Amino acid sequence: MDSISELPVSIKIADKPLLEDLEMESEEIEELDTGNVDEKLLLEVSRWKREAKAEDNDRYFWHVHEVDKIARGEKYFVIGRKGSGKTAISEYFNKQKRHDVFAEKLSFKNFPFNELYSHNNQKYTAPNQFITIWKYLIYSTICRLMLNNEAVDLDVRNKLSKIYDSNSPLSRRVGEWVGKDFGISLFGLSIKVSNHTPTTIPVNWVEYVDYLEDIIVKHAGDATYFILFDELDEDYRDIVKAEQYEQYTSLITSLFKAVQDVRTTFSQYGGMKIYPVIFLRDDIYEVVQDSDKNKWGDFRVDLNWESEKIKKVIAFRISRALNPFCSSTLSFEESWNKLFGSRLIGAGTGKKKKLNTFDYIARSTLLRPRDFVTYLQNCAQQAIDDGTMITPGVVRKVDKAFSNYLREELSDELFAVVPEISNIFDAISQVRKWNFSIKEFENIYNDQISRGSIKKRNISFVLQLLYLFSVIGNTPRSGRYIFRYQNREARFNFNERIVVHRGLFKALQIL
Repeated sequence: MDSISELPVSIKIADKPLLEDLEMESEEIEELDTGNVDEKLLLEVSRWKREAKAEDNDRYFWHVHEVDKIARGEKYFVIGRKGSGKTAISEYFNKQKRHDVFAEKLSFKNFPFNELYSHNNQKYTAPNQFITIWKYLIYSTICRLMLNNEAVDLDVRNKLSKIYDSNSPLSRRVGEWVGKDFGISLFGLSIKVSNHTPTTIPVNWVEYVDYLEDIIVKHAGDATYFILFDELDEDYRDIVKAEQYEQYTSLITSLFKAVQDVRTTFSQYGGMKIYPVIFLRDDIYEVVQDSDKNKWGDFRVDLNWESEKIKKVIAFRISRALNPFCSSTLSFEESWNKLFGSRLIGAGTGKKKKLNTFDYIARSTLLRPRDFVTYLQNCAQQAIDDGTMITPGVVRKVDKAFSNYLREELSDELFAVVPEISNIFDAISQVRKWNFSIKEFENIYNDQISRGSIKKRNISFVLQLLYLFSVIGNTPRSGRYIFRYQNREARFNFNERIVVHRGLFKALQIL
């Protein structure tokens, strides 16, 4: 939507130094401590997975304190950028196996969103018209989960199983649940197990929501039910088009309101533990606009990461790689040295700066768990391929591959807003510098427009977008760098020079 000239992010400038100097490092490497690394450890780390869905969650899930707040029902909006751990938390709850805890993950990956758009409630105006379909989906999922709860009356479970015992994918189930035949079956069920005794069959699925609510209140018991909404970004595309933006943001806003409504409703019935939870990318959350949004902060978990917290995750993962059943975690220094030793890498002008391997790797990342998992996984695999330990040479070689990975990750995120993001990256590459003025970028950008490789957009919009995703940062003075991934409150400053994120140097051929 070119009508959105500015990204709706709440940001202010903070003068915060970058972890490391962004000067291009020399090729010289200083190697200290050539100790031995366990080959089994290398092999296990090389098998780590980027995607939480493919990971051994029982072995590698690091129990952050935010998880306890979600488990207690105190927090139910989990917000974070791609790779920050949302899906890992979702998978953790989805795999809970207890007699009184039941969970189902509703993944909207490859989901036909038009199925939801077509079931808006005309009684409500935007952005509330989809609240009813979300509540209907939540209640129907709880009814499915009640089938597994042996504390629920057997006769009730038998009746529910006749209409909810289906292994169909989510997209097909939604279609079935709003169908006329399903409604007739639900009507027959509701007059038996609900407090309502309707005399006529309701007109459509909208009128069944109250019946489902009564069934849950009366029969769900004191068990805990988690309904996990994940991968909601599937239809987050072309949002620069006003129509697409309004439709998608209304759908997501309605989901937040539906979850709050459900939480409030069941808290009034003796504290019933009906816990729908939303997992959403922070850039999508930022574009959602609603008068009640400020209130959502009381129930929101922001998955923000910094060096010390990342070190704890790494120490935990390396400890579990060494021993999947360990009850205690090694310190970061001890665990890191078992994989990397205590070698230093020369960097900066004149080879005077000596960095430890963690700091060298960290400056190429966005301080996300996925970044470090990817980097360490590639280091272990490269060492195995080379028949060596993880030497500084291996770390440097992987740095080139990681740069391409980071560009691809950012391209995937940005493509929804600017489909020509690959060409914008090419424009940055043509500047041939990691530190440049807005005017220099504008000249290259306009040249790409004249060539027809980039769609003409407001240059301020493009710069703010790149800043939002930490492709670029500001430098208020020499040696100071401001990136949003380090400070979520930061705002792009048009009066300062631009710096490119160090992790993109090699992918953008900035030498």
